[in-house]
Amino acid sequence: MKKIAFIIITMLLMGGCKKSNSAVTTPVTPVTGCDFVYDETLLTTNGWTKAFEDNFDNDLSKWNIWTGGAYNNELQFYQAANLQLVNGVLQIVAKKETVVGATLPTNPALSSFAYTSGRMECKTNISANATTPKVRIVARIKLPTGYGMWPAFWSYGDPWPTQGEIDYMEARGNEPYKYSTNYYYGVNVGTIFNEDASAIITSTEDLTACYHVYEIEWSQTALTSYLDGKLVETKKLGTHIPDLFGKTERVVFNLAIGGGFFPGLDKTLIQTGTMYVDWVKVFTSK
Repeated sequence: MKKIAFIIITMLLMGGCKKSNSAVTTPVTPVTGCDFVYDETLLTTNGWTKAFEDNFDNDLSKWNIWTGGAYNNELQFYQAANLQLVNGVLQIVAKKETVVGATLPTNPALSSFAYTSGRMECKTNISANATTPKVRIVARIKLPTGYGMWPAFWSYGDPWPTQGEIDYMEARGNEPYKYSTNYYYGVNVGTIFNEDASAIITSTEDLTACYHVYEIEWSQTALTSYLDGKLVETKKLGTHIPDLFGKTERVVFNLAIGGGFFPGLDKTLIQTGTMYVDWVKVFTSK
């Protein structure tokens, strides 16, 4: 869910101008079940400490709410009204409705938007560093269905991409058995190194039909992804993963509509949907 320079990123995600990257393992197809129940004691009894948790029972006081348009040629206006707590579940609701608002949070010039949705960023930062060299970020999510829906669970820091970005899960609502992982880094503001670190995970289950647990372990030498507790893909030392070590990021949930993630987007086919987040947790370990 990049902030800028999305033409390059889209080419990488879709396979255009793709460079081989031996540091990324071939993703496996996990055999998963519906409504996976996560047992965090498997981590805590093995030296992991819970550093953050939100079960979305009360309010969104742990989060900053994005108000305004977004980057990547997306079609939605982000607003607080589309972030709803219902029976202990965060619902990020995409709607077809015309609103006028700030073009970007950093650009108050008014624009007209045909859709609204929600995005929120955690107030608690995360970092794999010398003090906490391993971090696990985990969330239980039911993905939205519908062409044009672009749900994302990720983290980044400012100024982008000098603090890096890690995409734990990005998906397209019209591809219910797939999601992708990726990461980005650059030493200059607004410019990424263009190595291809993307991977597409294919599940045996429809990820829009029920809840699944998306998890990533961030360390100095690897980004290791799990789906429903099963190892699905690893990005290893050899690209810019070591450059992420010591950087500070914040966890983000959002549901975008259209944008560069959908090459050749046909706006007449867009179907709005809802992203459901049961909980999110962050664990650290020595």
